[in-house]
Amino acid sequence: MQRGTFTIGDVRLSTASSGDDRTCLFLHGLCGAASQPAEVFPNDVGWRCLTLESRGHGDSECGDFADLSIRQFAMDVADFAASLDGPPPVIGGISMGAAIALRLAVKSPEMWRGLILARPAWVAEAAPDTLAPHRQIAEHLARHLATRPTENNSDEVRRRFEESAIARAIAVESPDNLASLLGFFDRRPLDQTQALLAAIARDGPGVSKQEIAALDMPTLVIGTSHDAVHPLAMARELASLIPRARLAKITSKSENPKAYVDEFRMNLRQFLKEI
Repeated sequence: MQRGTFTIGDVRLSTASSGDDRTCLFLHGLCGAASQPAEVFPNDVGWRCLTLESRGHGDSECGDFADLSIRQFAMDVADFAASLDGPPPVIGGISMGAAIALRLAVKSPEMWRGLILARPAWVAEAAPDTLAPHRQIAEHLARHLATRPTENNSDEVRRRFEESAIARAIAVESPDNLASLLGFFDRRPLDQTQALLAAIARDGPGVSKQEIAALDMPTLVIGTSHDAVHPLAMARELASLIPRARLAKITSKSENPKAYVDEFRMNLRQFLKEI
């Protein structure tokens, strides 16, 4: 994987690229990094997987906490895409990355060759109920930081969340979701993680269902069952709204992590070969 940087104002953002030829600008999820899309991207289809790590993610600088939003992340991606040579790329993402990609496809459709929405956590509405655990963790971390601002040990608040009813329910439905949620307590710096969770879990793509239904580009929507944060119903709704969309239901990470990666790659490979 080749690393680079892209600067917007006084914020330095990190880029990651693998493969060659045509470009798929493939974005990561909340508190993720470029390794997330790279893991599921096929390396044998003549496409380059290119990721811009969002503010406060991966090796990217965070900048002002007030600028942490899906809208700002999308503006950063649009500026980055405008700097690229060659034909329009495919735009896509996982979870938060899917929301960013959806916003970009709606707001600037002429910039993109196709769209990939993988494990979407939003349709159009902001602050969906499925992101309530993220908001709860943000509240736990905010209280922790208010009382112990220099204390990096978050074991106590992690345990409090892990024992909550919402965490116990997620553990039954989708253990992989719970593992990701618990990982937020180990992410540093804590204040940056808290700011990201608080801002993004209350945010949305900022588009309407009418605008989504007006999209006219090849679209792949990937969803899984056994996923409390990214319910299959959201993937199905997006696929039904977008006229040229195809829905691919794949094995969840909670069921079989290897099958999840293999099936994700297979569906991306097919879509990118056809586009």
